[in-house]
Amino acid sequence: MVDEPDDMSSAARVVAGAAQDIGSFIRSQREAAQVSLRQLAQLAGVSNPYLSQIERGLRKPSADVLAQIAKGLRVSSEVLYVQAGILEQRPHSPVRDALLADGAITERQKQVLLEIYESFRRENDPHQSESADQADASDEEEHEIADPPRQEIRE
Repeated sequence: MVDEPDDMSSAARVVAGAAQDIGSFIRSQREAAQVSLRQLAQLAGVSNPYLSQIERGLRKPSADVLAQIAKGLRVSSEVLYVQAGILEQRPHSPVRDALLADGAITERQKQVLLEIYESFRRENDPHQSESADQADASDEEEHEIADPPRQEIRE
């Protein structure tokens, strides 16, 4: 037997650490928003005990549950995904930060606006590499946005 128990326990520690990190982050966001555990559970559509277990690091929430919690906290789900290690953090920009902080638009609208903004930035970046262009092409196939129909102006 070669270190299998140690490998398993270290993997378990990593998962537990990630769960604790996201749990404590959710708790701090909830407390900053002055929302009770019960209120957030109701807003997020999860049970009170389950949310408590998440906050204490006993359970690691799925991406769907994180999105529900983000909606209840009125924060970007991307923020929780990054904190949970589901997404890598993107470089900060004032435009991006303002969009993510805007509570007047939906999560879907934020994502669409960010995708458009980032595509314009990539298009205008003369130092763009070939590999990034190829990755962008595959992304665009997934998120293709149709041009709006053109209307003729008659006088």
